[in-house]
Amino acid sequence: MVKSQKKKKQYNRPAPAAPAPNPSTQRSPEKAASNGSLILVAGFVVVLFLFWYYHLLVLNQMTDLSNGLAMPDQMIGGYSAGHIEALRQAMDADAVGQLNYVHKTAGLLFPLFLALVTMLAVNINTSRGMGRWLLWAVPMLFAVVDLWENRAIDALFTGALDPAAVSLASTLTTTRWILLFATAAILFGVLIASFVRTFREKWELSKKGLL
Repeated sequence: MVKSQKKKKQYNRPAPAAPAPNPSTQRSPEKAASNGSLILVAGFVVVLFLFWYYHLLVLNQMTDLSNGLAMPDQMIGGYSAGHIEALRQAMDADAVGQLNYVHKTAGLLFPLFLALVTMLAVNINTSRGMGRWLLWAVPMLFAVVDLWENRAIDALFTGALDPAAVSLASTLTTTRWILLFATAAILFGVLIASFVRTFREKWELSKKGLL
């Protein structure tokens, strides 16, 4: 007896359709640039606040604890061992501790935020290449020198006064201010160039009736 073999019908099931993309979750280059610009604006506001708080408010108030003598951080042209010795005589342990605390808080946050915001502005508004790295190098170097300067100044108020340590701290302070001005110039220059470029693009589109 021949057994009949039943052939099973094969059904080709259609593959499940891919879900339609949600336009609201699409990350276009324009949206990414807009998000970066919002972060940049917020960071710029924070940097301005920290500059005011650190340089114009707190360090100026420290003169109340030093018989009116300026803090080394604010002396753009540097300072001598005589000025540091006068500060050591005028400031008690609490005043020195307050200066150390300022360096660990606002003195830490300001250079880091300024460096990061400047690097973000350069990253958003410049093309890749050696030029971007050169512009990045200035704020990074500023942050390193600023933090080094804080430690060097704090060391001047502990132990015997070393003229070589004063000379190093003074050089770091002057270098730090030069790099601060350079970093600020890069930040404002990049932001102004970006604004002018955007304005020109929108102006050209408006003349063509596309805006």
